[in-house]
Amino acid sequence: MKTLNNLKPGEIGIVDHITAEGAVKRHFLDMGITKGVPVMMERIAPFGDPVAVRLRGYSLSLRREEAKKIVLEQGTHEK
Repeated sequence: MKTLNNLKPGEIGIVDHITAEGAVKRHFLDMGITKGVPVMMERIAPFGDPVAVRLRGYSLSLRREEAKKIVLEQGTHEK
């Protein structure tokens, strides 16, 4: 199972589903992280946390633990 956390800078994945529940899942949905949305890993902080991703025309910072809860479809590609 590939998650958003596994992407390298420049790689793009398509959101398959979110494993988070409750308020965290609602927060992801409010930010536009929904099934079928392309998400590109922009950069990773020097110590690995947080990560910056781009989706729906804006950048978003997520903690690694949050990124692990966003499952991607199989196969990714570079921008």
